[in-house]
Amino acid sequence: MSSLVLHNARLVTPAGVIGQAWLRISGSQIDAVEAGSRPVADGPSRDLGGAFLAPGFIDMHVHGGGGASVVEGEPEQVRRSVAYHRAHGTTGLLLSLVTAPLARMEAAVRRIAILVEQKEPAVLGCHLEGPFLSRRRCGAQDPRFMLPPDPEALGRLFEMGRGCIRMVTVAPEAPGALDLVRRTVAEGAVAAVGHTDASSDQVTAAIEAGARVGTHLFNGMRPFSHRDPGPVGALLSDERVVCELINDGVHVAPEVVQIVFNAAPGRVALITDAIAAAGMPDGDYELGSLAVRVSEGRPALKEGGSLAGSTLTMDRAVRRTVQDARQSLPTAVAAASKVPAQVLGLAKWLGSVEVGKQADLAVLGADLELQAVVARGVWQEAAGRGRPADLLAE
Repeated sequence: MSSLVLHNARLVTPAGVIGQAWLRISGSQIDAVEAGSRPVADGPSRDLGGAFLAPGFIDMHVHGGGGASVVEGEPEQVRRSVAYHRAHGTTGLLLSLVTAPLARMEAAVRRIAILVEQKEPAVLGCHLEGPFLSRRRCGAQDPRFMLPPDPEALGRLFEMGRGCIRMVTVAPEAPGALDLVRRTVAEGAVAAVGHTDASSDQVTAAIEAGARVGTHLFNGMRPFSHRDPGPVGALLSDERVVCELINDGVHVAPEVVQIVFNAAPGRVALITDAIAAAGMPDGDYELGSLAVRVSEGRPALKEGGSLAGSTLTMDRAVRRTVQDARQSLPTAVAAASKVPAQVLGLAKWLGSVEVGKQADLAVLGADLELQAVVARGVWQEAAGRGRPADLLAE
């Protein structure tokens, strides 16, 4: 079994940054983590030069990247997208499917189930972002294919998924939606609230039924008002709920990102909501059945102009959270690793740098740019290397 020692690192933990630490990787697992300088030992090692060593990022909401879309579950497209996001620090992700004809969604889920069963690197499962959503808040989802709550349709999707479906987003206001929430939880998946025009009371009812995630908070939902808090108020105020945030400077203003982190400590999950255009030039793309135009890195539907996902990467989301939203580095990293691992039920082996966990790591240097990624124990260099910086690391 191969081994590798990483030393002279500043280890990022949820409790703070350890000023000097080392760890040893054996195969695909971490088998030692200690504060202090590297012990005398034989074997390969890397001096990280004081760089920050963080857990690999977990993106629980991604539609594509690097010119590839994952919404059909096509293996080569998935692998291309995964490779792109891995190069930006993401070592685990959910393939998020958009609303489409039910037969197409079933076919995509079948393909993803095979990838999961074959242990495709970084693929944690899939997220059904549709078809049980609100047409009034469809965003960049095709309203033609949205369905009212249909337990039979959901049951077929779970049957095709053979355990690969980890999250389902539902608009809770439609009659029968709470039954879908309960069915999702009974299947061992996470029920999420999103693309919804629901009232605060209707969202609270979904939370009582078992919903535990707010899908891209603020986006695709009734706006927050001090007299009509709607989904945002219900999701933010309930300590059982994790709130997704697309921190790209477009979907949510930096001041609002700061408010959310302060209002929901330990309950924010950074996501990218990235589409195939991530990492690609401006131009024309597709999200499911809808035409998208990307201008200055901002994707929007050609018809109607609604934001259509993002071109964000998780390393940029973490960096923006520290530099623009004024959160500590441990807080930002936890929102990109520990929090999603916990809500998805994967914290036993992902989400933090601890003995016995999978050796998924991100090495961050000056201005928190990514220097390298370790995925299942395999080291991969990244561009933009530099000296580490003390950015709100307390």
